[in-house]
Formats: sequence, C-alpha cells, structure tokens
Amino acid sequence: MVLKKSISILGSTGSIGTSTIDLISKNPDQFNVVSLTGNSNIELLAKQAKDLKADFVCSANGDNYQVLKEALSGTDIEVGAGESAVLEAAQRDAQWVMASIVGAAGLAPTFEAIKRGATIGLANKESLVCAGDLMMQAVKDHGATLLPVDSEHNAIFQVLDFDRPEGIDKIILTASGGPFRTSSLDKMSKVTPKEAVAHPNWSMGAKISVDSASMMNKGLELIEAFHLFPVEEKNIDVLVHPQSVIHSMVSYIDGSVLAQLGSPDMRTPIAYALAWPQRMKAPSAKLNLAEIAQLNFEEPDLERFPALRLAREALQTGKSAPCVLNGVNEIAVSAFLNNQIGFLDIPSTVEAILSKYEHHELETIEQVIEADKKARQLALQAIEKISK
Repeated sequence: MVLKKSISILGSTGSIGTSTIDLISKNPDQFNVVSLTGNSNIELLAKQAKDLKADFVCSANGDNYQVLKEALSGTDIEVGAGESAVLEAAQRDAQWVMASIVGAAGLAPTFEAIKRGATIGLANKESLVCAGDLMMQAVKDHGATLLPVDSEHNAIFQVLDFDRPEGIDKIILTASGGPFRTSSLDKMSKVTPKEAVAHPNWSMGAKISVDSASMMNKGLELIEAFHLFPVEEKNIDVLVHPQSVIHSMVSYIDGSVLAQLGSPDMRTPIAYALAWPQRMKAPSAKLNLAEIAQLNFEEPDLERFPALRLAREALQTGKSAPCVLNGVNEIAVSAFLNNQIGFLDIPSTVEAILSKYEHHELETIEQVIEADKKARQLALQAIEKISK
C-alpha cells in the first residue's frame, strides 16, 4: 500500500495553483489535500475545496469569510479568511507545500512552511528576491527542502551537479523575449495592458505576463538563481530563446553544456517537483523537435529591456536593493494594468527609486516587510506624479 502525500497549495486559484490541482486530480490516489488558499475567486476556491476534500480553505481577503463559509456550507471543511488564516494554512501539517502566491504576499506563508521543515515547491520567486539570504538560512536551519518550480530553475535543478559544484562554469537562464521581443521603444511606449499580457508561448497570470514582457521576470529569476544555486552573480547569463523549448542550461568547465528541454507547459516542472525524487506522468504535450525544426538564440537588448539590467544591479548592490526592486515593480505593474502609467514607465519608476533609496542590511523578516512597504509607498508617490 502506497501512502498518500499530504499537500497544501498556497495560491490554489492562480495559474500555478490550478495546474497543480489538474495534476493532483489526475492522480487522486497519490495525494491528500490539507489546505488551500486563494484571494478573490471564491467560487473557484470553494469548488476546489469540495472536489479535493480539503481539510482547510481560506481567502487572503478577510472580507470574504462569510461568502466562503456559505459556499462551503454542508461540508466539514474548515474555513478561514485574512492574512492570519493564510499563515495557518501554511502551518498545517502537510508534507509538501506549493508556494504559488504571486508577489511579496507569499513571503510570510512560505517562511511558515519552511519553519516546520516541509518540502516546498517554490513558485513564488519574490520570496527569494526579497529575502534570499534569510530564506536559504531558514531552509538549512529547519531541515526544509526547496524544490524550484519556475521552469528555468526547475530545469537547472534537473541538470546541475550539486555534488561537484567546482565543475560548474556558468548557469544560462533562457528567456522567450516576450511579446515585444522585436518591438521598438516607440512602439513599446504605446502598448496596452491587453497586448502586454498576451505572451506568445506561456499561459500565465497578468502580473507575471507583464513582467515577462518587460523582462523583469527574467531579472527576478536571475536573483532567484543566485540564491538557489552554487554560482556567483557573474556566472549567471541570460539568453533569449524565442521558442521556449530549452528551459535553461548549465555549462561545465570541460565544455559540456547540459540543457533541459520540454514543451512550454508549467505542468511539466510542477509534476517534477510534486513527484520528486521520482517522476510522474503529466498531460503536457510531448516535445517534437523535428516538427519545431529550428531553435534560435540571441543576446538580450538591455537598452530596450532595462529591467534586466536593473535586476542585476540590484543583486550586485545587495542589502535591501532586490526587495525594493520587487516592491516598486509590483506597484508599477499594477498601475500599468490599471492604465495609470505607460509600459515603459514601469522600469523607469523602478530605476528612479532604486537610485535614491538608502539601502541597508535586512536581518529579519520584519525588516524585509518594512523595506517592501516603504518601497511601495515611494512607488505610489512616483506614480501619482506620472499619472497627473
């Protein structure tokens, strides 16, 4: 008899969460769902809880308690709402936790799961961007296991020789280039939110899609890779690969380059993390290289996509810089999606605030949260001036 793996999903109604649930639903004998968290999509959250027979479900928005409670009336599923309820969901005794809450909001719940030594499927890159040193130390201190779910980091995890890091030359993160890969700055200054979220290869949420369009997503992934893998910042490269077939590569000192390939479907890296150290079947389309026929590569254009440069500079600066970079970017992306600022105003706002912020060491989670809060306040002030 094979024991079921107990699992909690933080951010179950988002794109990563729903893909995770799709895999669990196809393998019901392998998983037991402990807790689910969502935000505003209460109808979907309640349906997921009923379908998966979750023990506990909550909305991050405290105002949603009553409507969620009513949606789950007649069941024995426990209900919660608000930030404290999300922390409780992470604290519940699940062996495996999918950390897929978008943005810095996922930081505290992810830490709660780490502190009880769980295995974490990390799809919330912002946690590592904002508090990388603290987070990796907590993983070590509490005996937790961190499995990267982002397709690029998952690819590296699969092909990197952790036992012999001295043989690694560099890590190569691939990037699709997004919907504006060949667009001029003039054209990008006029793009709409609808155009920015229309990613050519991946199906993602609005925020991540905009980050991909600006290449800030790749900048955040660069910072994430620095914390996850035993390489220096100078040994992490970014290469534009429009087909999104090679998800990332590791170059070794003997000239070998190992790559992980697959169709652009997040269910592949999620399945790898869910089943690790084994593998499980996933419904992702099988890769047909003969049909694709050609793979292309190019250097990223840092003039048209300054977000990538800003992320590297923030990593080099260290201290609070990556946290500020992320906080300002989240506010700027939200403002763009709400038609308050233009697409190119996103990186310019980030750069303006990064350049004048007095960066300092972040030694506690509370200090990280405070730096994030301050960065967001400065971003809101800057956006108010732009939008007038």
